[in-house]
Amino acid sequence: MTTNPQPIWRNSAREIARLVREGEVTALEVVESHLARIADVNPRLGALTVVFADRARELAAQLDRRIADGEELGDLAGVPISVKENIDLTWSPTTEGWTFLADALPSEDATIVRRLLEADAIPIGRGNMPETGLRWDTDNELFGRTYNPWDRTRVPGGSSGGDAVAVATGMVALGLGNDYGGSLRLPAYAAGVTALRPSAGRVPAAGPVQPSPLTEQFFSVNGPIARHVDDLDMAFSLMHGADGLDPATASIPHPHGYDGIRKVALTRDPLGWGVDPEVAQALTIAADALSDAGWDVDEVEPPMIEDAAVLWRQLSVTELVGLFQPGARPAPLGAGAMQYFLDNADETAVFGSVGDYADAWGRRLVIAAAWEQFQSEHPIVLGPVSTRRMPLIGYDLSGPTATTQLWRDHRLLVTVNFLGLPSVAVPTGLDADGIPSGVQLIAPRNGDHIALAAARDVEAAVEAVTPISQLA
Repeated sequence: MTTNPQPIWRNSAREIARLVREGEVTALEVVESHLARIADVNPRLGALTVVFADRARELAAQLDRRIADGEELGDLAGVPISVKENIDLTWSPTTEGWTFLADALPSEDATIVRRLLEADAIPIGRGNMPETGLRWDTDNELFGRTYNPWDRTRVPGGSSGGDAVAVATGMVALGLGNDYGGSLRLPAYAAGVTALRPSAGRVPAAGPVQPSPLTEQFFSVNGPIARHVDDLDMAFSLMHGADGLDPATASIPHPHGYDGIRKVALTRDPLGWGVDPEVAQALTIAADALSDAGWDVDEVEPPMIEDAAVLWRQLSVTELVGLFQPGARPAPLGAGAMQYFLDNADETAVFGSVGDYADAWGRRLVIAAAWEQFQSEHPIVLGPVSTRRMPLIGYDLSGPTATTQLWRDHRLLVTVNFLGLPSVAVPTGLDADGIPSGVQLIAPRNGDHIALAAARDVEAAVEAVTPISQLA
């Protein structure tokens, strides 16, 4: 019987694993607590598309038997996790939100799933997403909409919106998602939780290596969502490293902590394109926290943000045009995703020749070199996830002007993807309207531990507030 003074589902991943390993709760108690929480809140939010109740109970019972036999358990012993709909898990179709993939059962677990299973985590459900992760919202014709738990009229972000909402509301302690254009950090920002977008090349692919656009190979990476920075660090420690399958992934040591240069470049309004006052206030909160923790904070903007954001959009749309024109896939995109894509394409100058396309990738090296030099002096860039608060549902489908405005709002967000840098989204409390505010902390390439260290310092100064209390 549990001696924990609060419902088990309120605990961090690290604390749940400790409780299980030390026998204060059973793994089955952990699973039952989270299943009850899911039954209570998921029908209102649509965060989890599928719940593995029987499978989770079976895995928990196996862990409890191992504990009874005196076995040592892994770092995530009994921790319930969600797995995004585009990450392979052998007992659940990898749908990517597409109706025609509703029965696409993978033959093997993704490496990141296998590694967390080996650490004794328990997958308890699938996280919702838009088709192919195409929108900064979470809705599709297969599973329907995920709602923002703070304000049902606002989008929950995307594309890892289901996992972020599940983490924020206590349905799971840890979510697995991915980030092509902010798809981990934006929904974490919307939900008031933390997320790590790792450096490109640190975490293996979500499924079998196969032909894919260069943007997917360079811009997208798998990563964790959690309520606490320490849980991000623990999850990344288990997820990262080459797997002998993905040739784009390398094994690089991941230090715990950071004792290097402690200088921060604060950019309140990248490019001067405008920023909501609530976002500016969040940056002040984070900057003060870092300063109090011994970081030197300079108000200075990193180089070539506009070049990076423009090229991210041009390269992405150029490669997607051929994939998502009507009739180019086994089934069409849903109406919302198709409308968003076509509106976005209308606003983007795609590359018309191989030479222009190649020049764009060459330009990326120049921009990356400028950032490399900048971050040798300022290892942390503190800036907005989005320069606006989360928009109302339907805004991204209101026409080409809206898609361009969202890209402008997310200019620093997508710059990180373009350059393959690590970044942690961390909340800074609630704004005057009672919805989350937050920032991102961007580190140099393969400096994931630096971003995590800075995020810890921000987290330590800000009281954690999640919609758990609102939905209790």
